[in-house]
Amino acid sequence: MSNKVGHQARKRFGQNFLHDPGVIERIVRSINPKPEDALVEIGPGLGAITEEILALNPRLQVVELDRDLIPVLRTKFFNYPDFRIHEADALSFDFSQLVEPGQRLRIVGNLPYNISTPLIFHLLAQAGVVQDMHFMLQKEVVQRLAAVPGDNNYGRLGIMAQYFCKVQPLFDVGPGAFRPAPKVDSAIVRLVPHDTLPHPARDLGTLQSVVRTAFNARRKTLRKALAGVISVDQLQTLGINDGLRPENLSLADYVRIADLVVEAKGAGEGTDD
Repeated sequence: MSNKVGHQARKRFGQNFLHDPGVIERIVRSINPKPEDALVEIGPGLGAITEEILALNPRLQVVELDRDLIPVLRTKFFNYPDFRIHEADALSFDFSQLVEPGQRLRIVGNLPYNISTPLIFHLLAQAGVVQDMHFMLQKEVVQRLAAVPGDNNYGRLGIMAQYFCKVQPLFDVGPGAFRPAPKVDSAIVRLVPHDTLPHPARDLGTLQSVVRTAFNARRKTLRKALAGVISVDQLQTLGINDGLRPENLSLADYVRIADLVVEAKGAGEGTDD
């Protein structure tokens, strides 16, 4: 879709408006919206994807931060009485308020690259009310989400995304599909929350802390990266080589480390009495 309405993409909002009809069609086909779905779009922009989804699901809701785009969207989609616009920052928005009893959300969006990682973490924290998510992201972010141990892209984002979700990269999108054209390639990814967590941690906060600490020193060995969190002896009791680097451990390994940290802390607290 072009900028016919005269709205200029704003750098501070990380706006790049999708206009390629073929890409839009492929995205919507991947989402496969149904009339009964509880669908919400983050950052609809000028409504290129919105228009196609509304034709299939007239109860679509959107979350848009740029107040100048609100009247554009209201005018363009005035003939959809059930279309709802939430003028809000998706980074702090409570998506659970959009869920009706017996439903889970299907979330879609061409996410601004400058907030994509914190926004994904915000949404993962609400994964319990989500059926699936389809996002356009910087290709590098999609690679990080889907990375496996040993990959250069493997890190905190991928580990925590895979803790909550099955990650499925779908297809790449070149810069020419947007106005203005970004300087990087993009990609579409599907995130489907696990019905049952494959590696549930005893304490999610501890797992997040362990992973964050490890990858803050990703070039060091585990012995040094996790010093002060877990001892070499404790790593060895788990059968984990302390000479490995953080990128060599699996999600299951990090959960085992976090669980041992929780267990050791509990034992320590128990001896204080």
